[in-house]
Amino acid sequence: MPLAPRQTHLLDLIEQPADLRALSRGSLAALAEEMRHALLAQVEATGGHLAANLGVVELTLALHRVFDTPRDRLVWDVGHQTYLHKMLTGRRGWMDRLRQQGGPAGFTRRAESEHDPFGAGHSSTSISAALGMALAAERQGEDRQAIAIIGDGAMTAGQAFEALNHAGDRQANLLVILNDNEMSISANVGALNQHLTRLRSNPLVERFRHSGEEMLAQAGPLGELLGSTRAGLRDGVRHLLGTSSLFEELGFRYFGPIDGHDLDALLDTLTNLREQRGPRLLHVVTQKGRGLAPAERDPVGFHGVARNGVSRAMAPSTDKATIPAGPPTWTEVAAARLEHHAENDARVVAITPAMIEGSGLKGFAARFPERLYDVGIAEQHAVTFAGGLATEGMRPVVAIYSTFLQRAWDQVIHDIALQDLPVTFLVDRAGLVGPDGPTHAGSFDLALGLSVPNLAIAAPADAQDLNAAIDWAMAHDGPCLVRYPRDECPAELGGQPLAEGITAPTLLHRSSAQAPRRVLVIGIGAMVERLIPIVETLDATLVNLRWARPLATETLAGLAAQHDAIVTVEEGARIGGVGGELLLALAEQGVIRPGLRLGIEDRFIEHGSREECLADTGLDSVSIAASIAAFLDKVSAT
Repeated sequence: MPLAPRQTHLLDLIEQPADLRALSRGSLAALAEEMRHALLAQVEATGGHLAANLGVVELTLALHRVFDTPRDRLVWDVGHQTYLHKMLTGRRGWMDRLRQQGGPAGFTRRAESEHDPFGAGHSSTSISAALGMALAAERQGEDRQAIAIIGDGAMTAGQAFEALNHAGDRQANLLVILNDNEMSISANVGALNQHLTRLRSNPLVERFRHSGEEMLAQAGPLGELLGSTRAGLRDGVRHLLGTSSLFEELGFRYFGPIDGHDLDALLDTLTNLREQRGPRLLHVVTQKGRGLAPAERDPVGFHGVARNGVSRAMAPSTDKATIPAGPPTWTEVAAARLEHHAENDARVVAITPAMIEGSGLKGFAARFPERLYDVGIAEQHAVTFAGGLATEGMRPVVAIYSTFLQRAWDQVIHDIALQDLPVTFLVDRAGLVGPDGPTHAGSFDLALGLSVPNLAIAAPADAQDLNAAIDWAMAHDGPCLVRYPRDECPAELGGQPLAEGITAPTLLHRSSAQAPRRVLVIGIGAMVERLIPIVETLDATLVNLRWARPLATETLAGLAAQHDAIVTVEEGARIGGVGGELLLALAEQGVIRPGLRLGIEDRFIEHGSREECLADTGLDSVSIAASIAAFLDKVSAT
C-alpha cells in the first residue's frame, strides 16, 4: 500500500532557514506535521535512516527557528538524523538522490552545504567540534553560537566526556543539546543511562536551581554573600536528594529535562538559552520513531529502512509479501560459528560496542546472555576490556565493524598485540559498504593491521574459510583479526591447498600450458569469488590467499616463479595493503616479476550502491578484467 500523497504548502515555502524564521509561530505545528510526512515519503522513495529522524522533527524545526544558521553553528552528532535539517537548508529538491551516487550523503558533509559546519558519520564528535568553533569565535571576537546536538547513546563514548571536561574548564560559550531517546541503535546500556533516567524522573532539579536567584541578584554585595552560602546549601541538599547532575559537576549549567516534541517548550527554552553565555546543557527527551506506530514499537528495526519499507510496514499483515530467505550473510555465518564455540567452551565471551543487531549477536545474546557484553559506543574500552578478560584465561571475541575499529587501533596495538593476548576480532563491513559512504567504509583494516606485530589476519573467501579462520583464532594463543564484508557469503569456492596447515593458500584455477602470457592472480577475501570467471577468460592462475598474515611467501614463491606476471586484488587500501607486502616479500625470495596491485585507490570513495562504489575504484568485475588486460599488454610491450 503506497503512502498517500499529502500537501506540504508550508514546507514548500522554505528554501533556507531564514524562510522558516519568517513564518508565524502559529503555523509551526502544522509545518512539523508536513515535515514528518515529507520525511516518510522521502525514506519510502530512497531508503535510509528513519527512526532517528522521526524523533527530531520538532527539535530540528525549533533549532533553525531560534538560531541564526548558518552564522550560528549547528553541529549534529553522527549525522544520520539530519534529513530534515537538509530539507530546511536548501537541499530538499536534491533529496530524491539521497545516499545514491551523485546525491546528498546520509550524514552531514561540509562540502554539501554551509549549513553543515562539520562532517560526521561516527558518533560522539559533536561536542569537541562545537567547542573548537566556540573558542575560535571567542578568539576572533565574533558573537555567534556553537550548538552540539548529541544523543544519549553517543554520550557514552569517552570523547564526549573529554570535550565536556574541557568545555566546563574553559567556561566556553557552548550549548549542548542532549537528545535523550534512550537509544543508540540498540537500547542504551550502562550507568550513564541510569543517571539520565533519574534526571528524567526527578522534577526537583530545576526547583533547587532557580528558586530565589533573581531576588539575590538584586541584593548587591549582601546578595553575593547570601548567594554563595545559598549555593552551597542548595548543592548540599541536591546531593542529599540525588538530584545533582553529572553535567553540573563538569561545569555546565543543566536545563531540563523537557519534552522534545512540545514545540512551544522547545522554542521558549531555546530562545532563553540563546541569550545566555557559558557552557549550557539542555536535556531534551524525544521518542525514536515518533509519528509512525511501527517505528515507535520497534525503533531498532526501523533504524535503517529499505526503499518502500515504510509502506510495507504500514500494510495489513495479510498484504505483506513473504520475502524468501536468501543465502546467509557473512555476518550470519560468523555469528553462528561464534555460538558454536561458546556452546563448547565456557571461556568464550562476546563484546560489542552497541552493535548487537548489526554484528549478528541477537542469537548469542539469547543463548548466552551472561556472556555478552554490550559496552555502549566505546570502541577503545571494548578492546582493552577484552584484553583484561584475556589475561584471566577467558577467550574474548570483539565483534565490531571495520570502520568503528579505526577508533581503537591504539588499543589493538598497545593493549592486545604488544602483550600477545588471545583476543579475536570479528571485523564486519570490511571493504566498501555502498550507500553509507566513506565514513562507514572498511577501507583501512588490512593496511593498519599488517604493520602490527603478533596480529594474525584472516581474509576468508567463503563460509568454509570463515569457519576455519574462527576455529584457528579461538585456539590461537595470540590476537587474530578475521575480516569480511557486508554481503552474501558463498558456501564453498573449492580449491587445492598449496601447503599443509589451515593458513595455507588454495589454488582455484591453473592457467594452461598454451597461455601466451602466464599470469598469477592472487585474490584476497571477498574479491576471490568475482575473480573466478575473469581468470577463466584470461586463462590465468588464481590463488585464494586466505590469510594476509602470516603471508605464505615461501609457499607462493615457487608458483610465482612459474609465471610471467603477478596481480593482487584486495578490497582494502592499495597503499600499504596486502598486494604491496606480498610482491615485496616475493622479491626478497628472489622472485621478481612485473606486478599489478588492485585495491581501493588513495582517496575516499563516495556513496552509491556497492557495485557503483566498487566500479568507482576499479574493483568491479569489468574494471578488474580491463585493468589486468591492459597490464599484460604493457608487460608484453616491454
